[in-house]
Amino acid sequence: MIDENIEEIRRQLADLLSEHRDLDDVINRIAADPLQDQLQLQRLKKRKLALKDQISTLENQLIPDIIA
Repeated sequence: MIDENIEEIRRQLADLLSEHRDLDDVINRIAADPLQDQLQLQRLKKRKLALKDQISTLENQLIPDIIA
């Protein structure tokens, strides 16, 4: 059961990392456009930050607790 949980977390992590990379590409393309939509760009950047937070949370779940 624990192994299934770890695999599910890894799958979610891979999905979020992929979406984060895709958003990065989209943001770079939109930012390069001189007639860019600032509101759309701002929303994409906010979504990217939210993904980064979710990625960090999942990565922390994969790290075992070490009692010092």
